Amino acid sequence: MRAQLGDEIVVESATTGSRVRDGEIVGLHRADGSPPYDVRWSDTGRVTLVYPGPDSRIRPSKLLGHHPESLGVRGTASSASPPGSDFGRRVSHERQQLGLSRAEVADRAGMAENYLSYLEQQPADPSAATVLSLAAALETTPDALRGAGVERPPGAGRAAHHPRLRELEPDECLRLVSSRGVGRLAITTAEGPQVLPVNYALLDETVVYRTAPGTVPAAAVGKLVAFQVDHIDEAMSRGWSVLMVGPARLVTGPAADQLSFRAASLPWAGGDRPLWVSIRPLRISGRRIDIE
Repeated sequence: MRAQLGDEIVVESATTGSRVRDGEIVGLHRADGSPPYDVRWSDTGRVTLVYPGPDSRIRPSKLLGHHPESLGVRGTASSASPPGSDFGRRVSHERQQLGLSRAEVADRAGMAENYLSYLEQQPADPSAATVLSLAAALETTPDALRGAGVERPPGAGRAAHHPRLRELEPDECLRLVSSRGVGRLAITTAEGPQVLPVNYALLDETVVYRTAPGTVPAAAVGKLVAFQVDHIDEAMSRGWSVLMVGPARLVTGPAADQLSFRAASLPWAGGDRPLWVSIRPLRISGRRIDIE
């Protein structure tokens, strides 16, 4: 008997051949995919160590591009494994946003840590029960993990029953903006005001971003600009927004070379963007919507 992570194990009645119990294989203990297995049973959601008997059979999963030889002991992906699916990347992102380790999320979700590692790193089609458990562990929704509504603007949900709006101190604003992300640059041009999203890094309380000559973000140099970052938690109807205002300056010479090493922020738009622009805020303000 050989199995892969995500395969289904079915236990049948010895007399009728009908299904008695089934579960999802969430952990391998041997590199060749032979027993025993960690199985998450569909009727209880619990994970147990299973040595399949003659009344058990394996049903292959719908996983794509996955073979037993690409796995190490206990299902750990090898260094040559392909990148994960959109689902896996969303799971990894939500986990890191919460500051949780794989072991912590696996414990919350009641699954084997190596199976969570597999889901993050390999293309997979997990069961609905697995998605539901992960969503609860990550404090999000199954639809969010599967990418439903990714093309919709954020904030379409309803307001909370008792929202509370409060002003943020500059130190808290800087903490929320964090080390890097995507913010919106607002500048005045000859054609009128423009607001553009840019990948940024925050270094020594200064916003820096990369751009190319002749672009709108490059036209910000020498002007007083606004830079805004926010986060919306639709499931909880809460969020925050930070606004920074300051002069945009071109960074040149050794300082620009240092930014290439210090600012781990690559523009999503790609292309050659050799210019570094900095915004040292003169004013920082922010607001947060909480639930009472």
